Amino acid sequence: MIQNKVYTNTILLSSLSQRCKTLNQLKQLHAYLLKSHIPQNPIAIGPLLSVAANSNYASFFSYARLIFQHLSFRNSFMYNTMIRGYVQTHLPIPAISCYVDMLSSGLVPNNYTFPPLIKACSILISYWKVIGCLVHAHVVKFGFSNDPFVASSLIEFYSLDLDIEKARMLFDEIPVRDVVLWTSMIVGYGKKGEVENARELFEEMPQRNVISWSAIIAVYSRASDFKEVLYLYRQMQETGSATNESVLVSVLTACAHLGALAQGLWVHSYAKRYNLDLNPILATALIDMYSKCGSVESALSVFEGIRIKDTAAWNAIISGAAVNGDARKSLELFNRMALSGTRPSEITFVAILTACTHGRLVREGLELFEQMGTLYQVEPQAEHYACVVDLMARAGMLKEAENFVEKKMGGLGGGDANVWGALLGACRTYGNVEIGNRVWRKLAKMRITGFGTHVLSYNIYREAGWESETRGVRKLISQSGMKKTPGCSLIEVDGVVEEFVAGDLLHPRAQEIYKLLTSLFNTVYLEQ
Repeated sequence: MIQNKVYTNTILLSSLSQRCKTLNQLKQLHAYLLKSHIPQNPIAIGPLLSVAANSNYASFFSYARLIFQHLSFRNSFMYNTMIRGYVQTHLPIPAISCYVDMLSSGLVPNNYTFPPLIKACSILISYWKVIGCLVHAHVVKFGFSNDPFVASSLIEFYSLDLDIEKARMLFDEIPVRDVVLWTSMIVGYGKKGEVENARELFEEMPQRNVISWSAIIAVYSRASDFKEVLYLYRQMQETGSATNESVLVSVLTACAHLGALAQGLWVHSYAKRYNLDLNPILATALIDMYSKCGSVESALSVFEGIRIKDTAAWNAIISGAAVNGDARKSLELFNRMALSGTRPSEITFVAILTACTHGRLVREGLELFEQMGTLYQVEPQAEHYACVVDLMARAGMLKEAENFVEKKMGGLGGGDANVWGALLGACRTYGNVEIGNRVWRKLAKMRITGFGTHVLSYNIYREAGWESETRGVRKLISQSGMKKTPGCSLIEVDGVVEEFVAGDLLHPRAQEIYKLLTSLFNTVYLEQ
């Protein structure tokens, strides 16, 4: 690989370094530099160090650390390279130590030093926010407050700590703001849940790119305003802006929640046209969309087309088969996953236990629950216990479910609302007022009931003819002012999703809808 004649030109050295595909090749080039150039030109090691430190290969970064440790001469570029390498390998403390060593060596940081250093502070923000504040002080001291990339990193840092006021203050102080800075602030508002402020800032942007569109779409996706996600995507298309995988994943998530199969199919077609469907995250989003829209065959087709199937893809298809009522298919897929060598996660077991619950596969579900810790080394969490309670309860094993709660979950105080809802719901289904009454009394005593458990208990007592208890629960509902969340339905017509909420008068065609409903009801009454 290494020719007899090598120019010491930085560009050539950088090119040679980037061509190294194995650690041996990297060592050959390093040996050549040590012998021929470094004694006269110490900075010649820079390109090699940069490639090794910022490579995706763990062995390359380990070698970069060895090179750096034995350097007799170091400059700011080399320190910046190592700080960035440490951050990329999720080693924030060594990155900060490297910066301290840089200062101790008498070197002055530059605008390339601070973005990765602030990123290191962001990783540690849960433990040592003060370090990030000290780095911010150094940014001011060395005169980089107005650098857009440094300011963008600081905005991200403060947004992670939900100190959005500080982030906005930094944003407002920058005299010249580029698209990166605007987008960082929008992302910050999104993390805080301040959707209106994010949208207001987005509308003020003098210039937008695909990243800024992706950011605002993600804000609405995170807020579960999926209709607005599709609206923004249509706006984005009208501007002629390019689309990336991140945008399409958000749009597919919206299609999945809205049941907008037609739009989901269009997105899939677009992704195929531009070879974006090869992205594993996008492929997983397609599986989820098709599954939630009831098109399991399409979901399976996408899944089988994924060359390297990760845990997320397996989880999506197992869950997809489950929500569409094919518990046996979920089990078959789970077994395939185990045989493929892919390790199941906590989410995998929620999906497969849910499948067993809806398929009334009690024996299989209980076996899988027992195997979680012993065979798959996955520690059961509250969600898994809730699934087992639901599994037993739906199968009519109410006494067993109650005993499971008492023995495995430390009694009713050790679980969550999903467990109690499952148990009370089954008590009503099977008319078991005795167990239902015991569960309700314990929950009421601990004051961890909600509207759903109140209504379930009310119906259990009413159907069993326990008039006194029925009146008592109804009084509690009235006194607490509880109200049921109104139901809603969605329909997709010509690629547009319409949402209808019970009792809603705000729909632009509400009057027409109610007139038509009244007409339909009258017609039914006449026919009867």
